[in-house]
Amino acid sequence: MIYGDKNTKVIVQNATGKQGAFHLSLMNQYAEDVGGFGVVAGVTPGKGGQEIHGVPVYDSVREALAEHDASASVLFVPGSGAGDSIMEAAYNGLDLVVAITEHIPVHDTMKAISYARLEGCTVIGPNCPGTLSPGEIKLGIMPVNLSVPGSVGVISRSGTLTYEVVNELTMAGIGQSTIVGIGGDPVIGQTFVDVLERFEEDPQTEAVVLIGEVGGNLEEEGASYTDLPIVTYIAGISAPPEKRMGHAGAIVAGGEGDAGSKIRRLESQGVTVARKPSDIPGLLQEML
Repeated sequence: MIYGDKNTKVIVQNATGKQGAFHLSLMNQYAEDVGGFGVVAGVTPGKGGQEIHGVPVYDSVREALAEHDASASVLFVPGSGAGDSIMEAAYNGLDLVVAITEHIPVHDTMKAISYARLEGCTVIGPNCPGTLSPGEIKLGIMPVNLSVPGSVGVISRSGTLTYEVVNELTMAGIGQSTIVGIGGDPVIGQTFVDVLERFEEDPQTEAVVLIGEVGGNLEEEGASYTDLPIVTYIAGISAPPEKRMGHAGAIVAGGEGDAGSKIRRLESQGVTVARKPSDIPGLLQEML
């Protein structure tokens, strides 16, 4: 568990919105199943005094923390206000913000993540599915039925590819220690290197699957950082240049960051690269 466990108490920001309320309920169902605390309070300005699925709602993070002990937030605030909400959580002393929101203006993201770092607050995302430690805690929107506890960490820029790879691992009898979706935006709080640092220190994690896509060079930086056994998969081998592929950060620009060149650079570093997600379990089993 690298970002939290069943003892972690959570706040949901914009708990009264459609997505916030829905996923608050799912997070607490999982917490109940594994014996955890889950979401102890919600925050929506102007909606203080309400309850969502039995969880009290407050007007601000400060008011919620005056009544409840919590260290993490899962954020469903719309893009125009999400940057301010990240900074509100950091200012009030939360250790972790998982920003599910997409379409946050990039300058808002840069400002919020920089401020959070100054306050000692870690930001996962934005535009991500969050993180899940099977058997311990779900922070975000990942489906829990695909995962089982184990010793393989998973890091990904793509939510749906994360689910597909986790399902492949589980079907092959390979459990997961923690699954992290870092998001597909150009500016993100946690990079592959940041997450791998935590996996290096996690006694439960024996190997890592790194799922990348076109755009940038975060995958190569991450793979060169760790001494853990690692299998990578890079999506987008057929992606055309200069066309954004779903994620704001997934674009082959100036001839850099295409899948083929990423794969060649990774293999030149001695990193194992799977050609398709279903190859990953077999490659891992050869390492473990």
